[in-house]
Amino acid sequence: MAELRVFPLSCVVQKYAWGKIGPDSEVAKLLASSDPLAQIDPDKPYAELWMGTHPRGDAVILDNRIPQKTLGQWIADNPGCLGSKVKETFQGQLPFLFKVLSVNTALSIQAHPNKELAGKLHAQFPEHYPDANHKPEMAIALTSFQGMCGFRPVEEIVAFLQKVPEFRALIGNVAAEQLERSVCNDPRGVSAALRVCFTRMMKSEKKVFVDQLNMLVKRISQEVAAGKDTSGSSGKLLLQLHSQFPGDIGCFAIYFLNLVMLQPGESMFLGANEPHAYLYGDCIECMACSDNTVRAGLTPKFIDVLTLCEMLNYTPAPSSSKVFAPTQSRLDPCVYLYDPPVPDFTVMKIEIPSSIKLYLISAIDSASILLVIQGTAVGTSTAAISEMTLRRGSVLFISANESVSLHLSSLDGMLLFRACCLL
Repeated sequence: MAELRVFPLSCVVQKYAWGKIGPDSEVAKLLASSDPLAQIDPDKPYAELWMGTHPRGDAVILDNRIPQKTLGQWIADNPGCLGSKVKETFQGQLPFLFKVLSVNTALSIQAHPNKELAGKLHAQFPEHYPDANHKPEMAIALTSFQGMCGFRPVEEIVAFLQKVPEFRALIGNVAAEQLERSVCNDPRGVSAALRVCFTRMMKSEKKVFVDQLNMLVKRISQEVAAGKDTSGSSGKLLLQLHSQFPGDIGCFAIYFLNLVMLQPGESMFLGANEPHAYLYGDCIECMACSDNTVRAGLTPKFIDVLTLCEMLNYTPAPSSSKVFAPTQSRLDPCVYLYDPPVPDFTVMKIEIPSSIKLYLISAIDSASILLVIQGTAVGTSTAAISEMTLRRGSVLFISANESVSLHLSSLDGMLLFRACCLL
């Protein structure tokens, strides 16, 4: 029998409390359409679909001719499937975790350390930082997606300091005035003043910030009830986050961080030391394999204030600069590449129009994971032996240097995403 190097996967669903509920969740919809036997609980959250080899969510191989039960076990026994460069660079490990997220309530404001800091944190505090790897991430919107990412332009933060007295009281006049004066300064002066202001907020005493937050929420609520415009205080977002995380310091972070709105197909890349949070919507996510997270708020979990304030990238930039645009492949007009400035992963969006009935998923020198978002096809490959039925929610593992032919049966084409590592 020829070696099986392309096969379907059954992937792990994480039911974190912040996920969208039951059939509202894209994760649940993908699960239901890919597995007719799946029972979707209408009252339970379906937050994340994990496609990869993470020990807390190793994908199960759906081919009983393969002796290994999970993708992680199979790659460990067949490391050549990764591709020669990937195998060598990442010590025989799949270097990325591919996900779908369905976000109903905000995830914590967080940042991820670079490799150097990750190594130090892991050595000092392994209970909080479980590995020594960096964790760059990329989110690609499947539905309208709301997130926060990076520090706002200083002019916007200064405007909030002048319009939101509770925010100014928390930062203090001295730090606020320093930031106001820094607008004319060189970038280093701006970053230094921004660091002082953000650190003042993060280190404020709990009673102080809870009192200021309660005053702010009361004032905004009264203004909303009176029909006033609260956009100058980001009133709508403040009340949304406060309803989810009452008394949380993260509610004030909205005055520092950009609000980023992504339409389907748009993405944002979250590099090392970039403060960010996902607020609402469904997205594809790809990330390096790590669990290292330094939290800043909107969470009941451990907040490492000192590490956070030291590590952040305090370079202000407009929200438009956070939207990461894909490039159309020169070789295949159906493929759009989301290729971030890190070696660990690249994501391809493959949009096959209805006019095409036979399409080749091309061979690349990297293992890849393919997810079907819409459309149906029969897949064939010399490395798969038998035909594979692909429908919405199907996930396929494709070894390096293997191709898959798709015989499309859907009338409206197909939309697929493929995670890989292009070194």
